[in-house]
Amino acid sequence: MSTTEDLSWFKSSYSGGDGDNCIEAALDAEAVRVRDSKDLGRDSFAVAFGAWAAFTAHVSGS
Repeated sequence: MSTTEDLSWFKSSYSGGDGDNCIEAALDAEAVRVRDSKDLGRDSFAVAFGAWAAFTAHVSGS
């Protein structure tokens, strides 16, 4: 597993422009890592690739 500093984080496309209620995600060799962009001191958590795909399909309406 990578450390969070080694990952390339990106903001959710649903986050909006004013910076509130944002999550960031990054791909790791084992999973998708997710964190709160407003509180980078908190640990990220891992989501299995299949679960992430199901989640993003659900929120995008696909």
